[in-house]
Amino acid sequence: MTIETSGEHRCFGGVQGYYRHESTETGTPMRFAVFLPPAAASGPVPVLYFLAGLTCTEENFTVKAGAQRRAAELGLALVMPDTSPRGTDLPGEHDNYDFGSGAGFYVDATEAPWSVNYRMYSYVTRELPALVEEHFEVDRARSGIFGHSMGGHGALVCALRNPERFRSVSAFAPISSPMHCTWGEKALGGYLGPQRAAWRAWDATALIEDGHRVPDILVDQGLADTFLASQLMPERLEQACSMAGQPVTLRRHPGYDHSYFFIATFVGEHLDWHAARLKA
Repeated sequence: MTIETSGEHRCFGGVQGYYRHESTETGTPMRFAVFLPPAAASGPVPVLYFLAGLTCTEENFTVKAGAQRRAAELGLALVMPDTSPRGTDLPGEHDNYDFGSGAGFYVDATEAPWSVNYRMYSYVTRELPALVEEHFEVDRARSGIFGHSMGGHGALVCALRNPERFRSVSAFAPISSPMHCTWGEKALGGYLGPQRAAWRAWDATALIEDGHRVPDILVDQGLADTFLASQLMPERLEQACSMAGQPVTLRRHPGYDHSYFFIATFVGEHLDWHAARLKA
């Protein structure tokens, strides 16, 4: 598989790069960003995949989170994919911020016309890791995943369904049970059809209820988040974990909202969390 370099920048002794390739999963060009720490010059390093939220691209976390300094110190590579295919111009694809362009929800769509291109789950769990492992000094056996909002939902789902690939998982303000919020109902209904039973495979809370497990989960949630009660519902995830015996650390932070200021505040602690598990 070939990649095209859009730009590379020296950053905390490592390299922050932007790349592009032709995706077989989405049938479109896909963009992604990679930060390689200085330690990658000496051999493969652990790698963390970050999944961004609604309307975002590969640039949001890369530019706003301020994660590179701590990642360089810990010797962690960071990979940031885009949030959906681009350029397909399907009917209605660009009409709303919460469905279509910039809102792939990290599922493999089954409904026309989305099923041909909107395969972000397979892209994130199979194609992109294979590409990154081929072209960059990262260790496949030490991979973790985390994300924000829609991307927090994606990270939890990807880890719960693929514990052998992702050894660690965390989330900032995830959509904890998309089956029970308007964002999720719209996306899952549009991509997967009206049968709610099919949605359970793409809902982290439902996956835990249905027996999927990971070693542990870290979630940070701001209590001043305007989407907390209507869309995120972390209490559903917390309750499912409690009933199932799934270890979870849910930290609630007064005064913090849904923005990247919140993510930037706690991203270092998330990197430490992952490093402890990926380097064990």
